[in-house]
Amino acid sequence: MSLKELREGAILVADSHYAPWRTPFIDFLRALESGEIQTTQLILMGDNCDLLFGPITETSLLNQELITLLNSLSVKIEIFYLEGNHDFRLTSIFPHIFVVPRHQQPFIMGYGSQKIALLHGDIGVAFGYKLYTALIRNRPILYALNIINNLFGGAIIKWLSRDMQRKNHCKKIENFEAIAHRHNGEKWIDECDMVIEGHYHQNKSFDFETYRYINLGAFACNERVYVVKSLPNQLILDEALFSKEPR
Repeated sequence: MSLKELREGAILVADSHYAPWRTPFIDFLRALESGEIQTTQLILMGDNCDLLFGPITETSLLNQELITLLNSLSVKIEIFYLEGNHDFRLTSIFPHIFVVPRHQQPFIMGYGSQKIALLHGDIGVAFGYKLYTALIRNRPILYALNIINNLFGGAIIKWLSRDMQRKNHCKKIENFEAIAHRHNGEKWIDECDMVIEGHYHQNKSFDFETYRYINLGAFACNERVYVVKSLPNQLILDEALFSKEPR
C-alpha cells in the first residue's frame, strides 16, 4: 500500500487538551475556518481534547463545538487525527477525518524520499500501561461506563474533568533523551528517517544514529504549532506561536 504524503505547509498540533475551561485550540480552528490561517493539511497528534471517548456521549457534548469545527474543516482540507490517551474511538465522530488509532501507530508518511513516523507517543511503554490502554479502549467497557455515567448524573466524567483541571501539562522531564531513545530496536525504526511524537510535551529533538527524533511541545502550554517546510532533501518543522490576540 502506498504511503500517505506529508505535504509542504502541513500544520502539526499536539496535546491541545481542549476543554470548556481551556479554549485556545477552538480559536485556532476558527482561524483555519475563516481562512486567517491556511494549510495544505492538518495533522492532530493526539490529546487534542482533555476527554473525548467515542462511546461515552457526555464527552461528545463537552466537545461539541470542537467536533463541529473539525467536521466542517474536514470537507475543506485533509485532516489526520492520531488518537491519544485522552481522545480515542473517534471514527464515528469524525466521518471525513483520517483517524489513526493507537494500534496503527506509528503512522508512516512519505515526504519526498523520506519516511516520517508519526505517533502520539504512548507506545513503547511498560506492560501495566499497555494493559490499561487496552482496557480503557475496549468497546464493551466503554459502553458500560457510559451507562454507569448516565445513571449517576455524569459523575465519572465530572470526576475526570476535575482531575484534568488540576493537572500540570507543562512539566519538564529530566533525562528525557532516554525516553526519546526507547524506540531503538523497534522493527519499524529502521525504515524511518524521522520520528515525530507528542504526549510528553517537551519540545525537544535529538539526532540518533539513523534518524532524527522530535518531541512536539504541547499546544496547551503556550499555543505552539509546527509547519512542515523543507531544506534541500530534508524536512524541517518551523515552530510558530498562535494567538487570537495581536502580538
